[in-house]
Amino acid sequence: MNIFVFDIETIPDVDAGRKLLPFVQTNLSDNEIAEAMFNQRRQEAGHEFLQHYLQKVVAISAVLKTSDKITVWSLGDEDSTEAELISRFFEGLNRFQPRLVSWNGTGFDLPVLHYRGLINKISAPLYWEKGDNNNAFKWNNYTSRYHDRHTDIMDILAAYQPKANAPLDKIASLLDFPGKMGMSGAKVWENYAAGNIKSIRDYCETDVLNTYLVYLRFELFRGNLNLNEYNQSCDAVKDMLKNLAQPHLNEFLKQWEENEERK
Repeated sequence: MNIFVFDIETIPDVDAGRKLLPFVQTNLSDNEIAEAMFNQRRQEAGHEFLQHYLQKVVAISAVLKTSDKITVWSLGDEDSTEAELISRFFEGLNRFQPRLVSWNGTGFDLPVLHYRGLINKISAPLYWEKGDNNNAFKWNNYTSRYHDRHTDIMDILAAYQPKANAPLDKIASLLDFPGKMGMSGAKVWENYAAGNIKSIRDYCETDVLNTYLVYLRFELFRGNLNLNEYNQSCDAVKDMLKNLAQPHLNEFLKQWEENEERK
């Protein structure tokens, strides 16, 4: 089965803020609206992390592993609309019918995509298929929590117990992978407001690479790869990064190899 590892980056949906915050003046700037949304969330929950339906998708990155190739990229381009990004994501599912792999995709990425799919009038019948039109999806589909057509590694490793959840950055670092590099989710709005879309997409690509490498270790752990196959899979990622020869991917590879040397 093709493997499609994905990660999204989001910003406050300031248009939603204008609609849903009755005390907000609609002529305020996007930054002012976003700050009002953060302030309200701090008052409600004690933190700034906005509810899923108030998150707007600005980047989706993926690692795609097919029978003969592996690659990493960000969907669309820097000027793509949210609707274009989400459409491309679900079109990829239709085309490759892969196993989706994520870190906390059940808790964050997919619920956000659900809400944003509604808002952007996206059609994604294969994603929602549960066997009515395709029998192969009856017992293994994308939306049932305990089916591996979507494998949320964090959810599984935590035994579906929220109190056992762990951040990708920490687990990747423990396994000697690069972890976070130069940015975090908390800085995405700041970079978006400054027009640094490429930096967001680059960051998302390094996150999805970490996820894929953790997934490979998980496949070794559960016996779907032996040690030799695992090492070959990691070498294939290194070769891919060398061939793509992009600065942020070069830095990822350099950090990874330095971590391995220190072991």
